[in-house]
Amino acid sequence: MFKLKIFISVIIFSTLLIGTSIIKNQSRDIEKKIYNLSKKIFIKEKDLNESQLEYSYLSSPVMIEKKIEHLDNSKYFPMEYSKIFLSISSFMDFQNKLALQENYNEKKIQKK
Repeated sequence: MFKLKIFISVIIFSTLLIGTSIIKNQSRDIEKKIYNLSKKIFIKEKDLNESQLEYSYLSSPVMIEKKIEHLDNSKYFPMEYSKIFLSISSFMDFQNKLALQENYNEKKIQKK
């Protein structure tokens, strides 16, 4: 009876010891992943802040005026409103239309 109690105690202790080490290793792996992701997030936030700062500086009216003054007036032409795209999808639609029109013209030339 005494040996059975000791045997059960050793089995329970061993099971708990092994379970603790497994959980500890898994939590360490999770902490490493969290640390790496936190580092990536920090880098992305830093890039975003720098980009916002650069954009606000470069798009300020004073900077735009300085850039226009340095340009040669004969080379500077205002952009037509029809060439300004409000979104990337409208630009891509326009590019697709141009590509289709070029293909159509090429086929037309080849038939002649």
